[in-house]
Amino acid sequence: MILLTRTPLDSEAITATVHGDANGGVVTFLGTTRNETDARRVLYLEYEAYEDMAEKMLARIAQEIRERWGITDVSIAHRFGRLEIGEVSLVVAVASPHRAEAFAACQYVVDRIKQDVPIWKKEVFENGEVWVGTEGHQHPLPTPG
Repeated sequence: MILLTRTPLDSEAITATVHGDANGGVVTFLGTTRNETDARRVLYLEYEAYEDMAEKMLARIAQEIRERWGITDVSIAHRFGRLEIGEVSLVVAVASPHRAEAFAACQYVVDRIKQDVPIWKKEVFENGEVWVGTEGHQHPLPTPG
């Protein structure tokens, strides 16, 4: 399952999509909005994405998991828009017959998302804001018109 949404994420429901009788290991990663970055108080985050490309890249990452570990039970959900402190922005759920592969595959997915998926995060502070996570992206925001 690949999900891009502006509504709150239900991590339990997303994790349930990867459960199966053959899976002995289920790993779920939750990316949440923290209240501080570099000793600066974060008020909230705003996520934006090149959604069509992000969906294609997430599907590609899920395919890489199939090819590398033989794991087919992978769900990735990312939220966009404004997120308050403590809200979940990312859910990655991976299930496999054995835990080692589930852990490795889950970490791989999270690392690949941060590295290559065109998703941008703006941290809003008491005294300003900054876009982060754009380093290394090879897919710039589309230009109007």
